[in-house]
Amino acid sequence: MVADSRVIDPTHIWHVTLTVTGIPITEAEIRAALERLSHEHPFLLSGRFAVDRAEVRYWEEAANISQVLGMALRLWAEHGQSAQLPQWAAVGVEVISQETFHRRGRLHNEQPGPLAAGRLLPF
Repeated sequence: MVADSRVIDPTHIWHVTLTVTGIPITEAEIRAALERLSHEHPFLLSGRFAVDRAEVRYWEEAANISQVLGMALRLWAEHGQSAQLPQWAAVGVEVISQETFHRRGRLHNEQPGPLAAGRLLPF
């Protein structure tokens, strides 16, 4: 029996933190926008926001970190119109493996990471 030469990379789960910033809007507007984004992007775990910036944390599935970085950098723009997100630009992206995320959580005062899933908090 001959093995298939089209080997597909196995997918991995990655934890992503995307930070965006731009022209200030009201806290109510950015909170509502993040809530709409969470409905459109079901793996959104949490978010923090201020009138001029937001940070979203979520899980992404991909074969490698390069793919995840590309998807993270497109996330805000791809949901911009449908979630009525402000026209802010990405200023930071952190991508870590699922194992690293859980190791960090265990090391943070024996508690899950600094933000619990589903929470939206001001900075």
